[in-house]
Amino acid sequence: MKISIKKKRNYNLIIGLCLTGFFALMALVGQFWTPYSVTSMDPLSVNVAPCLAHPFGTDNFGRDILSRVMNGSGMTFFVAICTVLMGAVIGTVVGALTGYFGGWIDEIIMRINDILLSFPSVLLALLFISFLGPGTVNVILALGILFIPSFARIVRSEMIRCKELDFVKSAKVMGVGPFRIMFVHILPNTLVSMLTAAAIGFNNAVLAEASMSYLGLGVQPPLPSLGRMLSEAQSYLFNTPWYAIAPGVTIILIILGFSMISEGLRAVER
Repeated sequence: MKISIKKKRNYNLIIGLCLTGFFALMALVGQFWTPYSVTSMDPLSVNVAPCLAHPFGTDNFGRDILSRVMNGSGMTFFVAICTVLMGAVIGTVVGALTGYFGGWIDEIIMRINDILLSFPSVLLALLFISFLGPGTVNVILALGILFIPSFARIVRSEMIRCKELDFVKSAKVMGVGPFRIMFVHILPNTLVSMLTAAAIGFNNAVLAEASMSYLGLGVQPPLPSLGRMLSEAQSYLFNTPWYAIAPGVTIILIILGFSMISEGLRAVER
């Protein structure tokens, strides 16, 4: 008798990757080509409703909204990638060292982590920006610092769990150094957890970048940003609602994509 086992498809992961991939491709294309210039103004095309020439309409300066969404999405992805990479790299090193060696350094660093995690990330980012000043680089630094604790805790817990296992003890007996054990033997076991944390980090970074730009603390004009476009559109919601719809829906779908990826990765982890 032939027994067939049908694997359950991870639809969350598939849909999330498709959504994120679409907007990432749009953002990448937007850095090299857009239907119109993202900064030039056209007084004859002010507040034009969506049409064939301008599928998403134009803003109060006559700038094409589709072009600005394409280009502004690139800045959103750039900030998200930089902040998550910064948090992941530094957090991995901190978590590996504290989890493997332990001691008083571990206690001090973990208490600092707990303090950072106890505050809302956007609130702490605003605090950092108030000292550093507005700008894209400062937003990346502020958010990157805030993402370090979450990655550090994941790696630390895995180091504590694995450092007494047989394969680690065997590596020690064979004379393998502690850094090779940490980053070659133990760290690969955290891959799925790290990817899940990265997807959540991307989600939070997109939302935080949009919030910072909305408040005028992130990307500075004339460069386009999804959050900045929403801020500019709030005065025209009743007369030109398409001004806010395009960047707003784009932010929602990007966040939805990363959320579905994280849910899909959790299912894989289980």
